[in-house]
Amino acid sequence: MYNVEKAYELAKEYYAQYGIDVDKAIEIADKTPISMHCWQGDDVNGTELKENKALTGGIQTTGNYPGKARNGEELRADIDEAIKFIPGTLRMNVHANYIEADTFVERDQIKPEHYQKWVDWANAHDMGLDFNPTYFAHPKSTPAGTLSCADEKTREFWVRHGIACRKIGQYFAEQTGKKCVINHWTPDGDKEVPFDTLSPRLRLKKSYDEIFAATEDCKDVIDGIESKVFGIGLESYTVGSHEFCMGYVMNANKDHIIMTLDAGHYHPTQTVSAMLAGIYTFNKSVLLHVTRAVRWDSDHVVGFDDETRAIFEELVRMGKLSDTYIATDYFDASINRITAWVTGMRNTRKAILAALLQPIQTEKALEASGDVSARLAWKEEFKASPFSLVWDYYCAKKNAGVGLEWMDEVKQYEKDVLSKRV
Repeated sequence: MYNVEKAYELAKEYYAQYGIDVDKAIEIADKTPISMHCWQGDDVNGTELKENKALTGGIQTTGNYPGKARNGEELRADIDEAIKFIPGTLRMNVHANYIEADTFVERDQIKPEHYQKWVDWANAHDMGLDFNPTYFAHPKSTPAGTLSCADEKTREFWVRHGIACRKIGQYFAEQTGKKCVINHWTPDGDKEVPFDTLSPRLRLKKSYDEIFAATEDCKDVIDGIESKVFGIGLESYTVGSHEFCMGYVMNANKDHIIMTLDAGHYHPTQTVSAMLAGIYTFNKSVLLHVTRAVRWDSDHVVGFDDETRAIFEELVRMGKLSDTYIATDYFDASINRITAWVTGMRNTRKAILAALLQPIQTEKALEASGDVSARLAWKEEFKASPFSLVWDYYCAKKNAGVGLEWMDEVKQYEKDVLSKRV
């Protein structure tokens, strides 16, 4: 291994000539919370006591790599292994289908005590807990819809589920002392374009209204409303479209109801980085789902790619990094699941740090002066800056493994633990 300290000092010297405080950038990046999604560890199967665990509602995982977690204890053990190599402040993001109860509990009857093991684990790690209603993978999650379903009994069932989830979110906040962010996404839609596109959206609005009205006394709960272009089997019409979700958030006019922007939920020519300023013109906060789409919403492991970097550069330029609730959302069953966690989470943190090491003030000053030629030159020059030397130093200081050092231990864990799961 090369001399990380010496390389870091050289990098600091490089950045200092442009007025960039590297130590300050590391401090901010380290303290910025990232909510780690639990569902990467078991391919979104969850821990409900039920016979059929098949995914439905436009959710699909690919691959059958051995060793996935089979219960909550194994899942948390795998998370413990992964977070050894994920530097910085973390939160844990749990879906409602990760309930742990002695007997089957229907989703509209879930209660805080069914998630006590997650609360105890989070407190032991000094983490906040986030939550998600699970409107998919259930007999009542059908092409007819969930919160937008025309069958009133079905719609009311899912409304009760949403209400239960917000109450659980408040319990998480009370128990951890940290706000709980809840993300609401429904798989409702149609394989073909329906004749009536308005009625389902009116019912979805009604359902959200009822959920929030019934839980208006909930405290320290933030609610993201998430849109999507399409899902498998729902290719032509999505009830919770971007326009619907943005309209709902803006019309709600409540600080706790915010827009969720998922980096994989838009057309290939649309980017979240280009949407952020428009949303922040009207809203104080955004829930960001960091993922990587490959031609469609395939939830690939987050890469250190152009769009991921552009998202965080935009947030830093706007001064909105601290106002953004950052969460990861991907699931890859074709590779070692811990490797997927570590790689995607490290890339998310890496993109935050890289954005903080940009000459933002200089570029803004150049733009304000009208010198767009120099603005372009500065932007391109910093693509070759010695960022990786700062990242390695940060990882070393956090004992999170420099470079690919962490791979050896993950492979040993696979040999000792994962390979023995049948």
